[in-house]
Amino acid sequence: MEHVVQIPDFVTFTIGMAVYFIGAFLTRRFKPLQNFNIPEAVSGGLFVAIGVWAIFVVFATTIEFEFGTRNTLLVVFFTTIGLNARFADLVRGGKPLMILLGLTIGYMILQNIVALIGVTSLGLPSAAAVLLGSASLVGGHGTAIAWGPEVAARGVKGAVEMGVAAATVGLILAALIGGPIAKYLISRDKLEPRDEDAAPIVGVPFQKQELATLDYVGFMRVLLTVNVAIILGFTAHAAIDEAGLKLPLFVPCLIFGILIANIQPRLFPSLPVVTGTPILALVSEFSLSVFLAISLMSLQLWALADLAGPLFIILGAQVAMTIAFCILVLYPMMGRTYRAAVLGAGFGGFGLGATPTAIANMTAVTKRYGPSPMSFIILPLVSAFFVDLANAIIIQVFLDVL
Repeated sequence: MEHVVQIPDFVTFTIGMAVYFIGAFLTRRFKPLQNFNIPEAVSGGLFVAIGVWAIFVVFATTIEFEFGTRNTLLVVFFTTIGLNARFADLVRGGKPLMILLGLTIGYMILQNIVALIGVTSLGLPSAAAVLLGSASLVGGHGTAIAWGPEVAARGVKGAVEMGVAAATVGLILAALIGGPIAKYLISRDKLEPRDEDAAPIVGVPFQKQELATLDYVGFMRVLLTVNVAIILGFTAHAAIDEAGLKLPLFVPCLIFGILIANIQPRLFPSLPVVTGTPILALVSEFSLSVFLAISLMSLQLWALADLAGPLFIILGAQVAMTIAFCILVLYPMMGRTYRAAVLGAGFGGFGLGATPTAIANMTAVTKRYGPSPMSFIILPLVSAFFVDLANAIIIQVFLDVL
């Protein structure tokens, strides 16, 4: 008889912090993890996920985690990204942002074509292509679940489960390929951070773990500013919902973070700013690391067994295509700079997984090689504002054609 053990939210949060330290230990112990810029939260989270799988197999016990604090950490993280954004940087990033958006749309179409070739070759229903393509990979779990019933109505059995499985495996692969992509490009072309990317957004250099002096007043100031931005974001999100629009909660919080970062110095010049401070970077990295650790340690890897064959064949092709796209298309189109290499790491995480995975990949790279603030602005803007709408149109067109 199978048993289910429910882990309360606060305990999940605490375990998530411990999992990060497990990942940090593994990274120090196994040089390949450090050399390929695998985030500590990823290595620790996957290690614990395998342990949870072993418990399921040996003791017929499923461990389930509550995610309340994890979801809050995601909102906190994107709010800190907004608080580090300056309008001048956003204007300067306009052209790269539009290029990245165009590349992303082209990539989503290509991703569905690769999936279509795969399902056709394996004798699966053609409508399954979107669930092994942009719906689950770029779209993630939420999009896969949302489109699952419509795909199922077109004759695909277990469509929702297939989409969730693809999104889960994609998330793991996304966390593993981003760092190596950037390492290859940086080493091959001997890239270094440019002057325009001189100020860090998140991440403490891996070689220098000591932090700048922190004081409790500054820490409270940062938390207060973050909380105010989140409250405004919650209010705006409720209004957006009332209007019938669907938008992730972190998007309005990110926007209000940007507004506060740029309006406060003009309206209240005597108040200290939090933009670019070590304390804000600390809060940002903490929230991202624990969010990612919880997300990965809670993966139910055994649920992938039934779809293992076709799933891994098609996703293997998706990984190969994504790596080639980042190196041969995105990197040259974004200028062959250090920023382009960092965006390659982020795009690998976003194209197969999710925006937080992309940010974690870029953070791991910038810890080691140096900052690239614009990367942390334009990639979330593309993934948050534009991709969901474009993906919905692309998925519908593919389903209508198939």
